[in-house]
Amino acid sequence: MPEPKKQSSARKTGLRRSHLRLELARRVNKTSTVKAFETAKKTPNVKVKTVKTKTSKPSKKAAKK
Repeated sequence: MPEPKKQSSARKTGLRRSHLRLELARRVNKTSTVKAFETAKKTPNVKVKTVKTKTSKPSKKAAKK
């Protein structure tokens, strides 16, 4: 029975599409304010300040007049 042919070149790591996307997402997250999801389980570490808006309720003094 003949032997299978050997692989002529070494297997390259990091060329899978998911690996390329992961590398790109990590590079973007370092500089951009808009964060990209890296993996399904690891969400970006987003630190966004929420601004509370004041609602225009009539004050007690205005309600008495």
